[in-house]
Amino acid sequence: MSIVYVMITCDVGFEEPVINQLKTIEGIKEVIGVIGTYDIIIKLESSDLENLKNTIPSKIRKIQNIRTTLTLAVIESQE
Repeated sequence: MSIVYVMITCDVGFEEPVINQLKTIEGIKEVIGVIGTYDIIIKLESSDLENLKNTIPSKIRKIQNIRTTLTLAVIESQE
């Protein structure tokens, strides 16, 4: 199982609509609003790392009002 965490910044005041859209994407297991440098953290899981690599630019980054993303891949041997 491949797991990545994606830290997301979005336009001010659009956190809730972005969170609602993220919750509809297949493979996203958790969506959490946070305070700090980032606005949202998501946990994305798939049996295939290539699928995760495709989901981020094709589905997540295309959501309106997302400004930046930072992706952290989990080291499987250290889970």
